[in-house]
Amino acid sequence: MGKAKDENMEKNQSEKKSRSPKICGTNYPVSIAFIVVNEFCERFSYYGMKAVLTLYFLNYLHWNKNLSTAVYHAFSGLCYFTPIIGALIADSWLGKFKTIIYLSIVYVFGHVIKSVGAIPDVGDSTVHIILSMLGLIFIAFGTGGIKPCVAAFGGDQFDEKHIDERRKFFSIFYMSINAGSVLSTIITPILRGDVQCFGDDCYALAFGVPAILMVIALVVFIAGGRLYKMTPPEGNVLLNVCKCIGFAIRNRWRKPKNSPKRDHWLDWAEEKYSKRLIQEIKMVLRVLVLYIPLPMFWALFDQQGSRWTLQATRMNMDFGGGFIVKPDQMQMLNALLILVFIPIFDMGLYPLIGICRIKLTPLRKMATGMILAALAFCAATIVEVNVIKTVVEPPPAKECLLQVLNLVDGEVSLHIPEHDIFPDPITSYNDPSGYTSLLLKDATQAMTINITHNGESHNCELNFAEHNIYSLILYNGITCNLIKDNVIKSENGDAFVRFINTLTESNSISIDGTKFHVSGNYGISESLEVKRGRYPDAECVSNTSKVYKLDLGLLDFGAYYTVILSGNSESLSAKKIVDVQPNDIHIAWQIPQYVLITAGEVMFSITGLEFSYSQAPPSMKSVLQAGWLLTVAFGNVIVLIVAEGAGLEQWTEFLLFAALLVGVSIIFSIMAYFYKYVETDQLDKLFSENANESNMCNLKNDKKEKDSMDLKDIPKGTKM
Repeated sequence: MGKAKDENMEKNQSEKKSRSPKICGTNYPVSIAFIVVNEFCERFSYYGMKAVLTLYFLNYLHWNKNLSTAVYHAFSGLCYFTPIIGALIADSWLGKFKTIIYLSIVYVFGHVIKSVGAIPDVGDSTVHIILSMLGLIFIAFGTGGIKPCVAAFGGDQFDEKHIDERRKFFSIFYMSINAGSVLSTIITPILRGDVQCFGDDCYALAFGVPAILMVIALVVFIAGGRLYKMTPPEGNVLLNVCKCIGFAIRNRWRKPKNSPKRDHWLDWAEEKYSKRLIQEIKMVLRVLVLYIPLPMFWALFDQQGSRWTLQATRMNMDFGGGFIVKPDQMQMLNALLILVFIPIFDMGLYPLIGICRIKLTPLRKMATGMILAALAFCAATIVEVNVIKTVVEPPPAKECLLQVLNLVDGEVSLHIPEHDIFPDPITSYNDPSGYTSLLLKDATQAMTINITHNGESHNCELNFAEHNIYSLILYNGITCNLIKDNVIKSENGDAFVRFINTLTESNSISIDGTKFHVSGNYGISESLEVKRGRYPDAECVSNTSKVYKLDLGLLDFGAYYTVILSGNSESLSAKKIVDVQPNDIHIAWQIPQYVLITAGEVMFSITGLEFSYSQAPPSMKSVLQAGWLLTVAFGNVIVLIVAEGAGLEQWTEFLLFAALLVGVSIIFSIMAYFYKYVETDQLDKLFSENANESNMCNLKNDKKEKDSMDLKDIPKGTKM
């Protein structure tokens, strides 16, 4: 009795030591404040870095759109594969507290490497790529490794009797995630675009600030160390599940020929594992089978940071009043709408549907979420079809594009043998009619072009090559100058400008810090990128040190301009010609697709987690969490494959994803129709009843054995 009493006293003392002080007399431990702040800073760090990642690949590493998309989704997929490693480390070795600290250090290390790789003065492009990829790998292991630990560690801080407080904690925890996401996707694009460092967009700062936030997250988490309630590692359930399944498969194939038949293949593990564990795994596998179609939803959902951001770069981002949204800021709509939609759906939409006597089961909600995501990509397709109307696409094989700029006095007529293009006269100093397709007989072709001006005919010998885009500039009587154009639109939404100088003296022009130099006698400057804006007084300095002011007007999003300088030594005028039309589809047209994809996320993701947890025994929830995260990982793998392998036009790719998700949602609906919902507490009842029956049988057997022993003890001849 004395020993048991001492043990109970020690246990009570250890429980008191492990309890954190409460917040203002409530049942909330003070320790959760450190965990919530840690999560806010970590999510700011992750989403802030990820918001500018696609544009970093395009503009800093100079990768094409498909490679940028593929690497973006490879990174996202790795972030959802690594949680399994983090869970194994926490449950089998270090425990949650130490796992969070050690992997957060790896996380910080990755951010620092990533930031250093974004400094232009550090090595060449190869060094930048190596540092960037190395940093992303460390970040993936850091963020993925702590993902399954932080929320669970927060839940561990509560006593079992404080269920309501724990539930509210998870709501606050989820709010901190979305708050970090909203703020970071607003702030880091501003740091990237509005702050100039090393003469260009400041990606080093845009990555450096998330690194600082991750350091703060780590420091805050460590600061609460003495207040945390620690639970030692108890072994990893996922590992036990895998071992049980492996043993059942091996035992099934090694069975003797005369072995009795078993109802389920997992029953072949009964020789080593308990019936309860086997039954729990059966329940989990029924849910995991439903997970098979789910990666397709995530394949669409995660393109907000890649394909949708690239779409935004080719749109008009001006909301008026000087308020301009950056293309990588549009992602914040998802996190913002999540905060709005969750109460609307929970307290408005779902009860209203219930009043209408429509049975909206969890699986039906998930199927509806898939359809909404597919509709979001249909909306994105419509937007993309209109966006590409202002884009000049590179011509195919045995074809080039040509436009004509007439800088002579009066109209000219142009004739190309065997080609019926430019049928109308070309007026002087007017915007060209656009690039016209010119068919070639081979990869390259020399052509004689006949030009008529003031009744006189002139011939120009020109060489054209396939896939190229040209401007033919006519000037000074009839002199032909064929120049190759680069009309790929800026991924930042900037304008491109070049100058043609009709004066004899050379000039230098400055537009918002961008310097142009153009020689005299119809010299042509390099085409340079300029921030979108109005420039009524751009400075022009001649080689004789005369200073002029040029009114260039609005240089709009994504446009290409040719500015022709003319006049005399006393005055200078600028004629602006539009080579490529500006982005005329407003970025606000992306809002419907964000609304649809976020509504789909609320119905699919949140409902899916609730359904999974309700259909699995308590000991198997971590297994389902791992399975759910793997669906996100495989969804990113799907995008990676399509982006690199399909080679489709963007609007066609959007439509393909929408069609695939509709097909998958039909398959999922059929699977859901045959699924039978279970009550997990029935498992406890079943095994408690079996245990009672087993105990009764044991009691009866014990009684029979006792009676038998009593009979043996009676001497022979004694009367009964």
